[in-house]
Amino acid sequence: MPTFTVANNDFQLDGRPHRLLSGALHYFRVLPQQWEDRLLKLKAMGLNCVETYVAWNLHEPRPGEFDFTGGLDLPAFVKLAGELGLHVIVRPGPYICAEWEFGGLPAWLLADPDMALRCCYPPYLAAVERFLDALLPPLLPLQIQNGGPVIAMQVENEYGSYGSDQTYLRWLERALLERGVNTLLFTSDGATDFMLTHGTVQHLLKTANFGSRAAGEFAKLREYQPDGPLMCMEFWCGWFDHWGEPQHLRAASDAAQALDEVLAAGASVNVFMFHGGTSFGFMNGANTDLETGAYQPTVGSYDYDAPLSEDGQPTAKFHAFRDVIAKHVDLPPLQLPPPAPRFERGPLVLAESASLFPALERLSSPRATPVPRSMESLGQNYGFVLYRTQLKHPPGPTTLHLDGLHDRAQVFVNRVEVGTLERNQALWLSLTLPPGPVTLDILVENQGRVNYGPKLLDRKGLLGLVRLGTHTVLHGWQCWPLPLNDLSSLDFEAHSEAAGPAFHRGFFDVSLPGDCFLSLPEGEKGVVWLNGFNLGRYWARGPQTALYVPAPLLKPGSNELVVLELHTRGACAVRFTPERPASTTP
Repeated sequence: MPTFTVANNDFQLDGRPHRLLSGALHYFRVLPQQWEDRLLKLKAMGLNCVETYVAWNLHEPRPGEFDFTGGLDLPAFVKLAGELGLHVIVRPGPYICAEWEFGGLPAWLLADPDMALRCCYPPYLAAVERFLDALLPPLLPLQIQNGGPVIAMQVENEYGSYGSDQTYLRWLERALLERGVNTLLFTSDGATDFMLTHGTVQHLLKTANFGSRAAGEFAKLREYQPDGPLMCMEFWCGWFDHWGEPQHLRAASDAAQALDEVLAAGASVNVFMFHGGTSFGFMNGANTDLETGAYQPTVGSYDYDAPLSEDGQPTAKFHAFRDVIAKHVDLPPLQLPPPAPRFERGPLVLAESASLFPALERLSSPRATPVPRSMESLGQNYGFVLYRTQLKHPPGPTTLHLDGLHDRAQVFVNRVEVGTLERNQALWLSLTLPPGPVTLDILVENQGRVNYGPKLLDRKGLLGLVRLGTHTVLHGWQCWPLPLNDLSSLDFEAHSEAAGPAFHRGFFDVSLPGDCFLSLPEGEKGVVWLNGFNLGRYWARGPQTALYVPAPLLKPGSNELVVLELHTRGACAVRFTPERPASTTP
């Protein structure tokens, strides 16, 4: 029977010392048609293992309803890796961080007004148990003891960066063991005293996460684990980007030197990320600045400045890392899969439009509430909510006040936009009300739930009262949930002059599908769907300037593109380019 164990200061595979050379690649950030290409390139760089998180929120989109099909077929991903000669590390969470929406936790948890996350709160534990009951049975036969490629699983994720409930960590370990997990269990945390104190379990293997200064990081880990193999479970070779901030880049030479220090220490490593991929749709996460508390939504591209770019191309970092790995292990000659075809098209004008306000009844049904309700209390996970009320207020100047906003609101008086408010700003706006009946609309965008830190419990929408002037609380609201996961009911008109937020549609022909990037040179902010698939958000704020379009999303013949533009009026045009346009610097 195959074995993967810890003996002395080594990992041992079938009784022989074995160094793990792993790379992070999230199956849910890569289309399944591209899994093999990415895994072959991971192996070609000199790695012998792939590591992946598990996105609970995708697998259980509604309580008790599970999906492990298509791009969510984790067992198929694991089997494919094994067939290609790779081992697999699975990090099932239930929390994963990963710059992913809500750290992978399902948004419906927040419908419980008393929810406490990542601790021994009974409703949270019950939800975790139900998830593990669905997740683990198809993975158990794929453990190495059963002849499969899974050699290790993680207990929680960087818990020392969040909480102190050791009872919860031990409960989670027991939950895995009781369901049949018998492969190696481990924890991973930053190499600091408070993280290693709160995030580890005494008898489980401890690993460290860092991007440089390996000697000092491993020395700190040794204070808490005098014996056992050293492993950097997240070797941060790049970083992620927030909207409105400069793009993060790390020189290949600097990252390669840091990797060499890890391997020279005799340690194992997991390159985070080997290939970042894309947070498609509304799946990007967010941070809050630990000093200022400012909300920082993450872009949809998870390129991460990784060895393999977002569109799967080896970078200078790929070759520099391979050279470093070759210093420590024997590698065969470099052999890469053939490059994917590329697609290019000139400007495409989206000639059909459908304004949001007239389309509301096609997209949603309103909920009548005395005061605005959060997205989660409306039974909605992602997207937008439109809040509407009728004003009976004296005409003239006044101020609109929002007591709580997560995350971005466009304010309309009689369907005319009068201003935009954002979570990090003062939440008030000067208005001049016209005489007669007035309809006040507030369109709120969920820009991604916080995925890291103490403000993880991040409900969306209008989270407090709405006031006119100092005293007048506005009552009598219609709340229109807009998850926008099905646009088939929209009624488009050719060459219409769409006012306010509007959907724009166009069709284009493809002879040979290929990878490309889609950009909207005149677009301000919005969302793009290709053949019904949500590619994600765009925002002129940068630094991301284009959306990655994987070749499998294009089809020979006619293709449909729909854009929701939140601000710009007039014609909507897009471009398809074979390479990513240069990023903007905010």
